[in-house]
Amino acid sequence: MKKLMTMTRQFRDDENGAAMVEYTILLGLIAAATIATIVVVAGWISGTWANLCTVLGANTPVACVPPTPAP
Repeated sequence: MKKLMTMTRQFRDDENGAAMVEYTILLGLIAAATIATIVVVAGWISGTWANLCTVLGANTPVACVPPTPAP
């Protein structure tokens, strides 16, 4: 009986599982923030590039034409 009580106290006082859950949640939040930042920056770059192509297209005969793939 004493061994069971000791094991119960150790299980109650063990905080390794709680710390692991906290670190996992923190890692998930960091990953989500990183992905959101990449998506926002990619959209901004795409919009800026399209605007640049539009401005250059008004002043040059051929602007922002994607390269043709090699046969």
